[in-house]
Order: sequence, then C-alpha cells, then structure tokens
Amino acid sequence: MSKKILILHTGGTISMSEDETGKIKPNSQNPLTDLSLNVNDDVQLVTEEIFNLPSPHITPARMLQISLRIRQAEAEGFFGAVVTHGTDTLEETALFLDLTISSKMPVVVTGAMRSSNEIGSDGLYNFKTAIMVASSDASIGKGVVVVMNDEIHPARYVTKTHTTNVATFRTATFGPIGIVSEGHVNYVQTINPQQHLPIDHVVSNVYLVKAYAGMGPEIFQALNKPTTNGIVIEALGAGNMPPQTLPELQKLLDNNIPLVLVSRCFNGIAEPVYDYQGGGVSLAKMGIIFCRGLNGQKARIKLLVGLSAGFKGQQLKKYINN
Repeated sequence: MSKKILILHTGGTISMSEDETGKIKPNSQNPLTDLSLNVNDDVQLVTEEIFNLPSPHITPARMLQISLRIRQAEAEGFFGAVVTHGTDTLEETALFLDLTISSKMPVVVTGAMRSSNEIGSDGLYNFKTAIMVASSDASIGKGVVVVMNDEIHPARYVTKTHTTNVATFRTATFGPIGIVSEGHVNYVQTINPQQHLPIDHVVSNVYLVKAYAGMGPEIFQALNKPTTNGIVIEALGAGNMPPQTLPELQKLLDNNIPLVLVSRCFNGIAEPVYDYQGGGVSLAKMGIIFCRGLNGQKARIKLLVGLSAGFKGQQLKKYINN
C-alpha cells in the first residue's frame, strides 16, 4: 500500500526564477507544482498550491491555514506532509506548525536559497530530500522538522543564519537531529516533546523588541496600550536589561501584559543569573517569563499560540517554559 504524502506549496525562492537582469521574482505558476518526481515506488504525492507568497508576506493567519490543512490531511489518510516555503520566515512557520499539530504524522518544511533557474539551484534537491524524510517510518512522532542541505533540524530550534548561503539553516547550541545520506534517513537524537495546542484562531498585536546598550523606556511606553497582547524581549547576555527600562517594564506587567524574555545571543539560553539592577534575577522576580532555548522570533510565535489558546498567568508561564 502506497504512502500518501501531501505537498503544500506556499511560494518563496524555491518557486521563483531569476530574470534577465539577475533579479529574483515570483512566477505566475510555481514550477514545482507540475513536477514529475519519482522518489519511491511506494510513495504517492498529492500536490496543492495553498498560496504563492514570498515569505515576508506570510502572517500567523497564513500559518494557521497551513496547520488546519495538515490536520485535515491526517483524517484523509495521508502518511505525511511536505511544506515548501520561503526561507525568511520558514523557521517561524515551522514552529507554529510544531506547536499546533498534535498528530505523530511526519511534517517537513523545506525551501531553497537559490531560485529554480539559477546555477546550483538547491530547491529540487531539498524538495526531493524532504519527501524522503516525510515518507520515512523513522520520522513518525519526531514533530515538525526542517530539511535543508541534507540535514534534519527540529522546528523548535532551527534558525536562518546566513542571508544567501545554501547551508544557512542551523540549530544553535543543540545541532541537527538527523541527516539524509545515500537515500537513507538517519536520526541521531531526539528532543523532548512539547505541548500541542490545536488553535483555530490567532491573536494579534504580539510584539518583539530587541534590547541594546543605553536603551531607555520609550519603546515600552509606546507599546503600553490596551491593544497590546504580549511582548517578547531579546535581552542582553544571559537575560539582563538596562536599568532605565525597568519602571516601564513594571507598568506593562501591572497592566497584565505578559512579557517573555530570551537572549539576543546566537548560542545559549536565557536564565536569571545576575543579581543586580536590571539583572535576570530581578527581572524574574518582577514576573517576566524566561523562555529557555528559543530565539526572539520563535518565542513570539510560542507566546502568540499560547495567548490564542487562552492561556494566562501561571498557565501561560508553564507553557512558555515547557
């Protein structure tokens, strides 16, 4: 019995072409849509172009659209799913799917750094490799993964690290969880499972702010309004803030606006280590939630999903810390 794999094309560089001036533009039709690709005799591909957008155009509402379609696919008897996506926001969509899809079916997100007609285009190879991973029994229960450049990365931690290099996707601190070699899918480690929330809507006005030397209260003053649902802060070092920001951070907390803190560092995790004014210890005592292991854009997605599920207070804190 063949394994049905749902292919969801969403756009991005993998679906674009270079014009005569060297500029990369979307095509009127995704060149992968009608592609005849023989991966394995026991794999049946069902292709849908859910939309065709560059990844900076992707919103949480679009991410939810993908998530709902994949959730429906499980009931339709699909073994797994592959999502082709632009790389700029690929990591955010991948995490959103990982947080909102509770099934054990393999779900793979992939893309390309070079357009379909460029020399050395990586899209077709990444696409074929992603299908191999999505159709592998070894991928069952691994959560949503990102497959690029022969590596399998967990959606929770993978990030784009280079603007143009084909080896741009990396998992800081922890490394990839598997590789694809000579047609074989090999997992070398697993990550702890996380809570899945099959939300059916997404809240808005969840913001991301980056801390910097000499930062004052102005940005937080501007965000302190009734329409703000939550703020993620990329803090300094292990999780510290300039002291001038503290009074405004307290006002945000007093207005029941959840604040989630991560580190702006590429490697490592945010922890309340330093006990001085603005240090992580005092920030944690104020009620700021430390999110361990995620970068800013991913922590924002997790906060958004938690808020969309109706989580507040200690329930939200426990979810963010999971």
